[in-house]
Amino acid sequence: MHTTRALSLRPASAADAALIASIHSTSWQATYRGLLPDSFLDREVTRERAAYWDARLRAPGGERRIVLIAELEDEPVGFVCVERQPDSAWGVLLDNLHALPQHQGIGAGKLLMRAAEDWAREQGETKLYLYVLEGNTPAIRFYERQGWRFVGAEPDHMGGVDITALRYVYRMDPDDRHG
Repeated sequence: MHTTRALSLRPASAADAALIASIHSTSWQATYRGLLPDSFLDREVTRERAAYWDARLRAPGGERRIVLIAELEDEPVGFVCVERQPDSAWGVLLDNLHALPQHQGIGAGKLLMRAAEDWAREQGETKLYLYVLEGNTPAIRFYERQGWRFVGAEPDHMGGVDITALRYVYRMDPDDRHG
């Protein structure tokens, strides 16, 4: 008999800031090696992400965002943060989507993305957008397989270096609900 381990989602709270920061920094350390300086990834990213998520989850405006944690049998394996951006021509910002490296390919990213889409629909939106680092080929392929389309690039600064952020947009079918 074959059994599969179940993925589930739960809303994050301010008490999850350290957990989310840990997933985020672990993801960056694995994914951004060669794109951002090793010194940033090895020494600064953990502290920087911890401060970021502590402030972000306690900041006003929580009604404009949702943060969900993906769990595999109660073990956190990823998270998503989606936020309405006032006056955005691009729709709702999918600000973060991360799965721990050892749990990539099990469906957590797709589950988190579907939840982001469902939340955006509930907000009356028809589009989502995100930024992905130029050179992050695995993420770019993942988004393109899910139907996201490249619409532009912008300069950005991260980890002490200038980078290029690629903007992708996803247009949602209003009748396609993932439940």
